[in-house]
Amino acid sequence: MNVGDALLDLARAGGRTSLFVVGTGKNAGKTVAMRAIAAAAARRGMMVGLTSAGRDGEMFDAVDAAAKPRLFLDAGTVVATARGLLSARLEYDLLEETGWQTAAGPVVFARVRKPAFYELAGPPKASELRRCVQRLREFGCEQVIVDGAIDRVAGLAGGDDAVVISVGADAGATIAEAATNARALVERLCLREYDPSQPHEKIEGALTSADARALEKNGEQRQVVVRDPTRIVMTAKEFLRLAERVQLRCEQPLHVVAVTVASMGRERDFEPGAFREAVARETGLPVFDVYAGTVSEPDPSKAS
Repeated sequence: MNVGDALLDLARAGGRTSLFVVGTGKNAGKTVAMRAIAAAAARRGMMVGLTSAGRDGEMFDAVDAAAKPRLFLDAGTVVATARGLLSARLEYDLLEETGWQTAAGPVVFARVRKPAFYELAGPPKASELRRCVQRLREFGCEQVIVDGAIDRVAGLAGGDDAVVISVGADAGATIAEAATNARALVERLCLREYDPSQPHEKIEGALTSADARALEKNGEQRQVVVRDPTRIVMTAKEFLRLAERVQLRCEQPLHVVAVTVASMGRERDFEPGAFREAVARETGLPVFDVYAGTVSEPDPSKAS
């Protein structure tokens, strides 16, 4: 099967034209998933817009110097990236320079003239990232794709984007642990919208580990409402424990449509089929292995 096409179909269901690919951490396969979806959109004749909430597409990791997947982009693709990452060898048309600053200079919009490898570093602030997605649409992009590292997912707030979660073998010491951590992230990002007609308590700002302990201790029975799922800041284990005991809800739901897995990590490798199946069982979502071109369909008993 062509995983890029399948993910693109899921992402665009319901008329959504922007997609965030969010990883559980490094080596989760975000770049490979992003590249596959972008290629699928390009094959359909769509103009594609790409940016990153962090940095993506570089040859080597800035922390440990390990090799990373590259982003090879087709002509016509529009990127929002730092000016300093557009080397002289690249052939592109500069569309606009912004006042959004990164460590590699201001963010600019550019259209790829000749296929080549590109690096992406988009605006660092959530409000700027939302405006960046909108600006890519204004430049005519029919499909916008954002690399959204898990520690920068605040950019998801307030949008109607589709979300794909990428999970790598480094997400846990065992397949079971990695799958459970994937489930925690999926459940957090899939919080249901609250019912204003029922008793509720709104949390201003972030919902933290300390808040979780207090809510459990007090035996809170009302809906506990955060503005959006990105406002929940705690470990996977803490979140799952709290979700079992408290009605967690949000004002602005997100739209998670699928999970991708990368069975080879820096610390360990998992058997690909077993890993994919375990994540599907835990999350109740379609789980794709972009590397192998395989999918595990969701377990109906996990559907919300």
